Amino acid sequence: MSINKSCAAMVTQISRDPSVPNWSSVEIPDAWPDQLAFSRPSVLWGFLKQVIARKRPTVKLPEGMPGRDIIPKYILREFHNFPNGNYSKLLAQRYIRNFDRFMLGEIKSLRKRMALEFQGAQRVLDVGCSGGGVAGELVSAGVEDVWGIDPSPYFLKLAAQAHPQVKFVQAIAEESGFPDRRFQGATACFLFHEMPIKFVELSLKEIHRILEPGGLLVIGEPSPVQARTGYWKMFRRHGIRGIYFRWFAQTIHEPFLDTWHDCDLKALFDRNGFDLIGDEIGMPIRYIQVRKRADTE
Repeated sequence: MSINKSCAAMVTQISRDPSVPNWSSVEIPDAWPDQLAFSRPSVLWGFLKQVIARKRPTVKLPEGMPGRDIIPKYILREFHNFPNGNYSKLLAQRYIRNFDRFMLGEIKSLRKRMALEFQGAQRVLDVGCSGGGVAGELVSAGVEDVWGIDPSPYFLKLAAQAHPQVKFVQAIAEESGFPDRRFQGATACFLFHEMPIKFVELSLKEIHRILEPGGLLVIGEPSPVQARTGYWKMFRRHGIRGIYFRWFAQTIHEPFLDTWHDCDLKALFDRNGFDLIGDEIGMPIRYIQVRKRADTE
């Protein structure tokens, strides 16, 4: 294809991009946790009992929430011992603020590492962008055209405030809304372990569709090490940090984590058109690199 035809094709693709809301003006309703009077001890105690409860309730999406009709049922499973998950102004803000603290700085380092993979790239999508941390690092790494998608408008509004250079769109990983071959690369940070494998497959098919041949997908996930190693071995190998991450893995609610850890990732990526080129099982992070096969149309 000539340079002129290639440029024309890219302009056509960009014209088919999803529209980017002005998140500062998007009205998002309060969810039920946002309406609680935490100054009342009985209310605070009732909320804390929900945080530590073994049986996790279903997420309740408020009426009038943008994108309410696109949220799959599996997302309504509660994660992370946060009542109502990622669908609350209060808790979305707390999650973004405290996640790095709970992970002892490991996520901050992971975001930078992921972004550095794309130095020299022009078009990268962060899938499941949450508060926009990886997308922001991609901008810092020099990527010109950075997008982020997430199903939670609560996350997206906060992400747009923190990273105004990034274009944030409400979408699910399985249906991004972008044209074919739109991006040179994609990132997914702590995303796939929160999905049933059926939907991981659908998401990989979608990412495959919107990546150029040879495009890189970089994935960061919780490592199976802290989930499946006893306290004594964790202490011998990793010291106090090992004890902490073993406790954290046992305590935090992740309904699909074991299924993810049991998955044959090489086979998973292979049948969805990707070559597994790196799989580093550290502690507490598993760092994965896959590339869309260049001969796959």
